[in-house]
Amino acid sequence: MKALVVFPDSMSGVLLAGPAVRAVAASADHVTVLSGPRGAPAARLLPGVDDVLVDDADPDGPRGRLAEAAFDAALVLTPPEESPPPAALPPRTAHVPRAGGDGRGGYDAGAALATAAALGFHLRHGDDGGLRVHPAPDTTGLTGNGPYIVLHPGNGTPARAGRAAEAVALLADSGQRVVVTGGPEERGLTRRVSGDTAVDLGGRTDLRTLSGILRAADAVVTGSPGPAALAAAAGTPVALLGDEDGPGGTTPDVVRAVRELLTPQG
Repeated sequence: MKALVVFPDSMSGVLLAGPAVRAVAASADHVTVLSGPRGAPAARLLPGVDDVLVDDADPDGPRGRLAEAAFDAALVLTPPEESPPPAALPPRTAHVPRAGGDGRGGYDAGAALATAAALGFHLRHGDDGGLRVHPAPDTTGLTGNGPYIVLHPGNGTPARAGRAAEAVALLADSGQRVVVTGGPEERGLTRRVSGDTAVDLGGRTDLRTLSGILRAADAVVTGSPGPAALAAAAGTPVALLGDEDGPGGTTPDVVRAVRELLTPQG
């Protein structure tokens, strides 16, 4: 059986759909996923994915070629606000006999699994339904030896950037080694946040390498949903860095949260 899964065009949305993909892969012989350019790199990290199509809305592109693929089933997990809604277009274009979707599954792992189950797709026995990605490469060459905390500030407000820099300083003062990560467009931000204290990896990682850096970290501090989901999939605890004194608390609160994450339980 050949199956198609249509993803949201976001890193976090794709990673949260990962358990549903594994449910589809438990029954399908081949799983193709369709996502936009922002979500496609994350899709390539997911277990159970055989082929990734990048949807550029070109009628002669991947979406236009779906009719030739002869899929037997399609699971659509795009949220309703994405327009034009690929939730309707790909299955109808491809004449898929077994198709369904629920926009709530776009950013909710449980809802995505429920949508998959409604189509008859269930996780293999022993699969706990958690977020997962393929094994990551060794990234010691980038981070250096020894334990470390990752701080991924993300594109937020200037207040968040200031709080991220303060968090780096406080973590370093408490004896933690800090690695700051960010995309190519965030080099200026990571340089500011790192200061003279942290290892600055801004613009030096692709998504798979970032996965390895997050997996090897003791904890991750971030205000971005994508890296937070990637850290969860890598099995690393996350502390939330907010823009204000709201979600994530004050910067000392964030540092205390990291300390608690590092404290052995029991």
